[in-house]
Amino acid sequence: MSKQRRVFRSYRLPKREGSPAGEPLFLAVGQLRRPHGVRGEIRMEVLTDFPERLTPGMTVYVGPRRLPLRISRVRWQNEVMLISFEGYEDRDRVGLLRNMVVAVPADQAPPLPENEFYYHEVLGLRVVTDNGRELGEITEIMETGANDVLAVRPKGGGAEILLPDIDDVVLKIDTERGVMTVHLLPGLLPEE
Repeated sequence: MSKQRRVFRSYRLPKREGSPAGEPLFLAVGQLRRPHGVRGEIRMEVLTDFPERLTPGMTVYVGPRRLPLRISRVRWQNEVMLISFEGYEDRDRVGLLRNMVVAVPADQAPPLPENEFYYHEVLGLRVVTDNGRELGEITEIMETGANDVLAVRPKGGGAEILLPDIDDVVLKIDTERGVMTVHLLPGLLPEE
């Protein structure tokens, strides 16, 4: 990950089938797993870099129908978040939510400082080299140990291009124009 730029995890949920025009964009913040104990707690795999924002009283949207649920309790057990919702006070009832995605409206995502971005802002950007060559579109961000890797689908087809998210390669991200400017180091393109 670049020292001067960070990209925070955020997963854009697809629009619901038959959803009205203008429905807000939702971001996944967690994936519910299995109930924990008998009092309505459920284990949640955290998919956000800001889990501290999931607090009692907050409304989140669960499952493909975006069922609005109010968080009643959040606690950590080692590396696992345990979460409870109002109206889901027992193991059987909360078990109905198993494997569902927990989301928040994108406009509730915390604002980021300059040169920091969310995944959903970077995915889909056109990628152009510093000498004007259009490479394609970002389709995936892969988390690796040293730095993230950006997968670019070439505009005219062909082999996927993998670009390391480092300052020597990623020169500028302009989300308003929908463009990322990159510098190609030797060996980054498949044909080179």
